[in-house]
Formats: sequence, C-alpha cells, structure tokens
Amino acid sequence: MELFNLGVIPIVNENDTLAVSEIRFGDNDTLSAITAAMLQADYLFLMTDVDCLYDKNPRTNPDAVPIEVVEDVTSLEADTSSSGSSLGTGGMSTKLVAARLATSAGVTTVITRSSNPGNIVGILDYCQSLKMVQGQSQQDTPSQTLTPTGENSLSNSIASLHLDASSKAPLHTRFLPDPEPIRDRSFWLLHGIAAHGTVFIDEGAHRALASKAGLLPVGIVGVDGQFAEQEAVRLLVVSTKRPTRSSPPKSNVITLAEVDLKSGVEVGRALVNYSAAEIARIKGLQSTQIQGVLGYADSEYVALRENVSLIKSIRPATPVLSLNTSLEDLTSIQNS
Repeated sequence: MELFNLGVIPIVNENDTLAVSEIRFGDNDTLSAITAAMLQADYLFLMTDVDCLYDKNPRTNPDAVPIEVVEDVTSLEADTSSSGSSLGTGGMSTKLVAARLATSAGVTTVITRSSNPGNIVGILDYCQSLKMVQGQSQQDTPSQTLTPTGENSLSNSIASLHLDASSKAPLHTRFLPDPEPIRDRSFWLLHGIAAHGTVFIDEGAHRALASKAGLLPVGIVGVDGQFAEQEAVRLLVVSTKRPTRSSPPKSNVITLAEVDLKSGVEVGRALVNYSAAEIARIKGLQSTQIQGVLGYADSEYVALRENVSLIKSIRPATPVLSLNTSLEDLTSIQNS
C-alpha cells in the first residue's frame, strides 16, 4: 500500500522468486489472487487467450455457449491435463483456483482475452452500469415511483441508458465475490503461508474449533511431517477405527496406524504452539498432562483459536457447472 501512496504501480511476478520455497506460490494466477485479497481489491482480472469459459469446447463445438457469470466457483471441480501456454506457468485450472481464492476474499474475478487489454475498460464500465441500475432499483419504493414529478422514473431511465450503452461488453466470465468473505489474518493463514506438516484431529476437535474454541491435545489423533513451534500446518479431520469388544484398546491414545488417513478431509490451517515431535508425544492427552510428559507446558492449547482458520462451507451450487475450454483442456466439471 505504501507503493500506491507513492504513486508507484508494483509488478509482482512469480517467475522472479529466487530459491526461496517459502514464498513461492506455484504460478502467477495464484499469486495474483493472494495479492488481490491482501489489498482487498475490487476486481482481479485473469488474462488468457480465450474470451471466457464455455459450457463446451468452443473449437470443437460450434454451439458452445459462453458462461458469463459464475455465482460460486467453490462448487466447480476441474480435471485438467495441460499446464498452460508457453507464456505462463498455469492453465485454466490455475485460473479457477485463483478465482476461488479471490472470490472467497470478496474480490470480483474476471477471465477475459489478453490480446485486447481494452477489454478491461469495457468490462469495468459494464459492471459499474450494472451496479448503478441495481442501486437505483433498491432505492426506489412503490410510493416513490408514483410521485407526480416522475423523478425516480427519470433516474431509472437514465441508469437504463447507461446499461444499454455498456450492454455490448467484451466477452468475459465474471466470478461473483462471496457475500461473507474471509479477510486479513484468516485469509493469510489459509493461503498466505506454506504448511510444513499435517495435524490429524477428530470430529470433536473440529466441532470445538467451529465453536471458536482452541485446539487441545486431547482432540489430536496423529501428526505427519517435521515442523517447529509457530509454523503452519494443515488440519485434517479423520475417522478412527473403533476398538471392538474382542480387542479392547491398549491405551487411551490412538496411534497414527489406527487412523483412517484416506478419510481425512482438510478443514483449515493453524499456527501451532508445539513442534511435530512434541505434538506426537502429547496427542490424545489432557492439557494437565503436558507438563508431566514434556517437562514444561508453554500452553494448554496446541493452537490458539486466533491462530486457526477454518475453510468455509460451500455455498449453493451455480446452475451451470460444465466448463470446457480448448486451450486448457478442461475435461470435466462436477459438483464438489
């Protein structure tokens, strides 16, 4: 933001990252989404060599219909095989990931053709005209519409003229922002830092986190990877194999071998108060037992709630879910 205050337009390029894996994001699409979210930008434009997303491959299906608006990109799941063009590191799959990240942070995201940069101005004019008409409609009431002067009717007519003037906006796909966006620290925890390992938690711990409680060692059933205190980890909810009457449990601590890892679902990220080795020793225990096991107890929590960010639940699905573009070889889209 300081660069903006100085009148400088920064250029951020993933390809310029120098041998520091901690700050690599994989491609410029993802990096642009994270940057837009951090700045709380109004719009993110993802430029490519196709006009927009289509319901079918437009090069092999002349009847392919453009998808102009996607209400919820989190309901889309693409199976892609290409890695993008020679000019970039990502394909359409990375643009869908970027759109998912940006819209979750409240940023309207647009995919359009890069060969005509003037598209950006036309699309912005169109979006502003839409907002003008929608805003005027919300202000009007039946009593206002029937005023003798017809002032509100005139305002509606003017707004409609603005929309008509912009109705021929360049082809594009617009991803609408989440009405309840993730902001600032929560977004940073989820997408701004690399995870160094995984902490497996049970369903009870997940419910506690959803209720704004911290992560206690008793709710942890396993740990994977090597990480230090105050490093980021993935949180996965897993089901555990219940002991039968014929094979009673040997202890109240569940080992990683008894965890069904295939059933694990990532539910968030966290900054932990203990290292991987320490969590492996105190998992499944009460907080009062930490001192006895480790010889110290820096915190009763493995992760404070303020250092945990949970992935939001999916919104209602967008009606049109089939996407297939010629360049990026999108082969299937289905409900997640």
